[in-house]
Amino acid sequence: MKITDALLGEHAMLYALFTDIRRQIDEDRSIEQLQVAVEILENQLWTHAQMEENHLFPALEPHLGQMGPLRVMKSEHQEIDRLLGAAKAETNPEQLKSVVDELIMLAYSHFRKEEMVLFGMTRQVLSEDEQENLGNIWANERGVTIDGAGCPSQAAG
Repeated sequence: MKITDALLGEHAMLYALFTDIRRQIDEDRSIEQLQVAVEILENQLWTHAQMEENHLFPALEPHLGQMGPLRVMKSEHQEIDRLLGAAKAETNPEQLKSVVDELIMLAYSHFRKEEMVLFGMTRQVLSEDEQENLGNIWANERGVTIDGAGCPSQAAG
């Protein structure tokens, strides 16, 4: 499995999580319930960003340099982290809803840039083997195995 396919799958899961959190906000959940949702979102966004920053971005840097798209991606990761910190510290329910909405909008926009620009560049500058190797790193770090057809399945624990 190529790294871009794995990361796109994570995007799909995160889009569903965004929808669920927005539903919770619309249902006027308690601040405690919203904070639990923020913690879940933080964990999922953090693991996704770490995969990119520790593996994908370093593989792309020799081809793209540290400026341009990679600088934008890293800057947006920092802004997402800042908003997550603000959300975790917020005690006012209406302010929390506002911060979470801003966070989700930024993350959604960030993912679209990855899908429309960065992943295309990845396919252009990295060989098939490099993309597959990064996909194997992803699978190993996520604790899944990839069968002969390229489909992930939960690894035995």
